Amino acid sequence: MTTKRRFITVDVFTDRRFGGNPLAVILDAAGLATDQMQLIAREFRYSETTFVLPPREPTHTAQVRIFTGTKEVPFAGHPNIGTALVLARAAEADGAPLPEQLVFEEIAGLVPVRLLRDGARITGAELTAPEALSVGVGIRRDEAAACLCLEPGDIETVHHEPQVLSVGLPFLVAELRSREVLARAQPDAAAHRRLLPPIGTDAVYGYVRDADPARLHARMFSPLDACPEDPATGSAAGATVARLAALLPERDAALSWHIHQGVDMGRASRIVGRVVKRGGRVESVHVAGNAVQVMSGLL
Repeated sequence: MTTKRRFITVDVFTDRRFGGNPLAVILDAAGLATDQMQLIAREFRYSETTFVLPPREPTHTAQVRIFTGTKEVPFAGHPNIGTALVLARAAEADGAPLPEQLVFEEIAGLVPVRLLRDGARITGAELTAPEALSVGVGIRRDEAAACLCLEPGDIETVHHEPQVLSVGLPFLVAELRSREVLARAQPDAAAHRRLLPPIGTDAVYGYVRDADPARLHARMFSPLDACPEDPATGSAAGATVARLAALLPERDAALSWHIHQGVDMGRASRIVGRVVKRGGRVESVHVAGNAVQVMSGLL
């Protein structure tokens, strides 16, 4: 007898359908082999698909495995936000109690996810990154520019060089000089293949500062991972605001940024990144956003 498994799709980092970053959540993943999960993720053709399994530790909410179209990843932003909303809505529909904070077991570690509400209605979630900020290898401006089909002068290095940043999933993060430069950016797969694997990543996250210092504009490209452009990248946003917070002089502060992404590809997204500093060090990194359910069915 063929096992039927429920799935729900959500658009994440948006409050309206067909915006933000789509995600497929497989609710009944117990018993699926890793290669089967990979094939299912490839079938959906989203940037990521999550598979919900019983937790190893009973006090946790679930084990969540995250797959792109080509591989399993240890952590990602919009899969956690979307999966939390789906599980919370499902629990409400069943009349089951659900805490305001869920805890997901992932390869990168435990990911606490706090539900966000508008009145009694669950509208989204805020995750806490599973790892402290790590600052990895930097590359030259001309190399970062090549990855984005830009000129070296389009890369801004006043605040930091293009470098690999991670709070659970690594990205090459580069600041660009203007919103116009960001709009012109596009991935060069050959440059990505030549430059990124040796420094431990397969994705480039370019961002621009807005006139409002609490707002950023961003795009993310990962053609090596079957994702020419991602509409919203919470894990990269979290790593980026953590780096920006670390560079600021405040020793004890709660800092936040609104990151706009997906605009240039017609899937406008908004991510809220929040960083807590204590004693001059980044203590915690949080990423929040809304999500809306779009489709459901049986696999």
